[in-house]
Amino acid sequence: MNRFIKTGIWAAGAGLLFATAILLTRKKQPAATLATKEASLKPGNDFYNYAFGIQVQNNPWPKDQYGNSFLLLQGFNAKALKSILEKASANKKTPAGSVEKRVGDFYAAGMDTVTIEKLGSVPIKNELAAVDAIKTLPELVKKMNALRINGIAYPLYGFFVVPDPKSTTVTISYLEQGGTTLAHKNNYLKDDAHSVELRKRYLKYISTLLDLTRASSREAPAHAAIIFNIEKQLAAAQPDPVEMRDITKTYNKFYLDDLSGITPGLNWRTILAELEVKEQDSVLVSSPAFFTAIAGLLKTIPLDSWKLYLKWNILKEAAPYLSAPFTRANLAFTTPDKRLGTPRGEWLSALTDGSIGELLGQLYVKEYFEPATKVRVEEMVANLRKAFEIRIKGLNWMGTATKQKALSKLAAIRLKIGHPDKWENYQGLEIGRGTFFKNIQNVRSWQYHFMISGLGKPADRERWETTPSAVNAYYNPVRNEMVIPAGILQPPFFDPHADDAVNYGAIGTLIGHEMAHAFDDNGSRFDADGTLRNWWTPEDRKRFDAKAAMLVKQFDGYTVLDSIHVNGRLTLGENIADLGGLNVAYDAFKMTREGRWDRKIGGLTPDQRFFLSWAQLWKEYIDDMNLAQMILTNQHPPGRYRTIGPLVNTDAWYQAFDVKPGEKLYKKPGNRIRIW
Repeated sequence: MNRFIKTGIWAAGAGLLFATAILLTRKKQPAATLATKEASLKPGNDFYNYAFGIQVQNNPWPKDQYGNSFLLLQGFNAKALKSILEKASANKKTPAGSVEKRVGDFYAAGMDTVTIEKLGSVPIKNELAAVDAIKTLPELVKKMNALRINGIAYPLYGFFVVPDPKSTTVTISYLEQGGTTLAHKNNYLKDDAHSVELRKRYLKYISTLLDLTRASSREAPAHAAIIFNIEKQLAAAQPDPVEMRDITKTYNKFYLDDLSGITPGLNWRTILAELEVKEQDSVLVSSPAFFTAIAGLLKTIPLDSWKLYLKWNILKEAAPYLSAPFTRANLAFTTPDKRLGTPRGEWLSALTDGSIGELLGQLYVKEYFEPATKVRVEEMVANLRKAFEIRIKGLNWMGTATKQKALSKLAAIRLKIGHPDKWENYQGLEIGRGTFFKNIQNVRSWQYHFMISGLGKPADRERWETTPSAVNAYYNPVRNEMVIPAGILQPPFFDPHADDAVNYGAIGTLIGHEMAHAFDDNGSRFDADGTLRNWWTPEDRKRFDAKAAMLVKQFDGYTVLDSIHVNGRLTLGENIADLGGLNVAYDAFKMTREGRWDRKIGGLTPDQRFFLSWAQLWKEYIDDMNLAQMILTNQHPPGRYRTIGPLVNTDAWYQAFDVKPGEKLYKKPGNRIRIW
């Protein structure tokens, strides 16, 4: 996977958010609206809640559902994938090596809980014993590298292969800060109530897993504290997420000998050889200071403490795939709210998709993706591109020279819809029916070796970075491409029976969002070829940055919990994309026949239905713990502010709902932020 830069519509962020799966029905779009008490609210005072009192989508929110629209559709897709996998695993006549046989065997192994329970911690017993046998620091580092290439654990740092952003036709090794478990460095370092509570649960989780393997018996709490202290020191050395999303700060290219020079004790030629990387003389580094810090920590922290840390990395990666005591402990930490948790079959369906997604994706696409959908979406994208072109030409803050470069980049954005044209067959990957943990390890090892096999070769521009059933979409700046998987082309995001207002307000705004990522604060640093290269005049860049700063200030002003505010700088790229995507989608909608009508449906004008469709994408229920984590780590703001943040800067919304001065959401025309 390309970990250097990739932006999607939505992400769980804190890593703790799961949802109970819900089956979404497929019916024709209702003509009438359904009013509730929220419908009596003034849209200019509380549009977020007002929008949920009126039904324009076909999928009303299930009672007591936790999560958001993305998780609801993930629920449908999980059930769809589960149905496919149950059929495949039960079919005894599928030939060896076939798609059905391989996905069926993977699923069957995961559902064989009798075998999994008998094995307990046996699948990791030898790995834990191997750590006990380590006598020296070089042996420890070598073992860390072996765990990585064998798909068992990923301690201390991240290692990836990415297209070089300044020379995108070639791939290069990329070292990323890592080594911690909690989502944000502040979870280790700050004493706010949410971080303190999270640390308590985390220490209990570490102790529980150590006890289950009898790795430390009664010493588990003390050993957990040692492990936590190592992660705390790693966290202190990490830049925060705001810095990490700045491409100008994370592009640091080193010759291997030069990197070894600033990380005494770490010989990167030796390390890359142990990682089975050959004939590479340079590497990209996300944070040189972090790697200097870990070199120092390896010398100052006792070897026995590092061995505990390494055991913990093995345990935490293995826990979800071992026997019930391990999985219960994992769920108790990751999903403390008892409303959460997913039935094993649906959890395993998502795991299969994430492991061998282009095998399972072939079966999903056959059943759930119509060719007509691709044609319809291509037509929408053509309108969106045309609308964006018109908006760029009409910008009053950008000069002619920069406009021409922007238009060239817009025209060059590649589009991938539905699924890959050429499927990955995972050649050499072994899958067995009675070897669940081994299957997981084999997949991860295969993925690692597939990744490094691309080094020294031209970057593969046809490869997808997500699976066909994914409920997401993304823009990749180093390829200058938008990818819209089949999985998100379902209600409530796209409905072939819905009117244009609903579809442009939903999937149209999301595609516009990805298109606008090409011109956000980071995406705009890449040219039409996907190369990290300036194409702006200094004056135009200065004006763009000034407008972006206004958006930062707007979102910084939104209070979420107590004294916790949205981080306008962390969310800037997403906020630019939401603002641009909403406006581009509205203009594209007005190009359609329905967009030019004044005919009401269910008492609502086309414009009202468009903006209500947008708002209803972002309804969410999230507890305070997850919300606090989201603010720290997620580059997307909470749903309430994704809804209203762009709207208050959009003239057409004011006109559609007659929003007037004095109402809470009203902004004077001169104060409305317009970027793209």
